[in-house]
Amino acid sequence: MKNKSARSLDKIDLKILQTLQENARISYVDLANTVGLSTTPCLERVKRLERNGVILGYEAKLNPRYLRANLLVFVEISLETQSPEVFEEFRKAVASQPQIQECHLVSGKFDYILKCRIPEMSAYRQLLGEVVLMLPGVKESKSYVVMEEVKETAQLFVPPLDEFDLDE
Repeated sequence: MKNKSARSLDKIDLKILQTLQENARISYVDLANTVGLSTTPCLERVKRLERNGVILGYEAKLNPRYLRANLLVFVEISLETQSPEVFEEFRKAVASQPQIQECHLVSGKFDYILKCRIPEMSAYRQLLGEVVLMLPGVKESKSYVVMEEVKETAQLFVPPLDEFDLDE
């Protein structure tokens, strides 16, 4: 996958990206009208953005309440040792767990942070005991149960073109 620099993006590309983040199901005709192009050049730009890895894919945002995933929990994980082998085993094991939505290697007092969605607290106790604490290399964990979701988005902020550092 190619890594596109900000230099190759223009104001129309940025408007396309912002519009598609807001509504990935928009028709190419409506997208073209929104960004001020005719349909064919707009479609060509979208295909170029996809081909160059700027647009990675399209997803449907699902309501967790309808899928028995009401409870959101973040878990800090500390590993027993910090070797490349332990990190790799841990990553592979995490990737196979569908309740773990995200896993990030972080700096600080712990090694990873996990984002988990489950139906309820009893399911979390089960996930913690049967999955999280059984992951390779886990020494300890600390959990944060979310009481209220104030903001959750997968959208990236698309800054104006003049905010890009074009000297990179």
